[in-house]
Amino acid sequence: MAEFERQVGAVEWRNREQRLKLIGVVCDCCNLKIFPPTIVCPDCSSEVTTKFAFSGRGEIYTYTTQLPPPGKEEDGPKTIAIIKLVEGPFLAAQITDLANPFDPQDRLNSSKPLEIGTQVEMVTRIVNKNGDRGIINYSYKFRPVELKSL
Repeated sequence: MAEFERQVGAVEWRNREQRLKLIGVVCDCCNLKIFPPTIVCPDCSSEVTTKFAFSGRGEIYTYTTQLPPPGKEEDGPKTIAIIKLVEGPFLAAQITDLANPFDPQDRLNSSKPLEIGTQVEMVTRIVNKNGDRGIINYSYKFRPVELKSL
């Protein structure tokens, strides 16, 4: 088990720019911006070597909400969306900072409902806590822009 945890930690470390800063690549030949990073451009098949920092802004292209299983209502629903970044690429991500409809005391319950086309921005959040060693993994999620001041 310790070897598996070391491997998982190494993968997280190698992917930290992609997961924490939304770093992708841009093709030097056709200028296509690509996320997640790859070594070959999907449009022109050229080798891709130039890193590109995405702004972290975009809009919801489509989304779905997964309800928690019975007995786990305290976890709240999870909303997963396809985000179209302003630079062009699409990516899947969890939408965060939304109201929990199961909790009437939730301070976000008065927030505007989520819609296709809602403007979003990337934020870094905990995605899981790994094992007894206390390893905490962070990654990108997105939140509606109008919630920025909360």
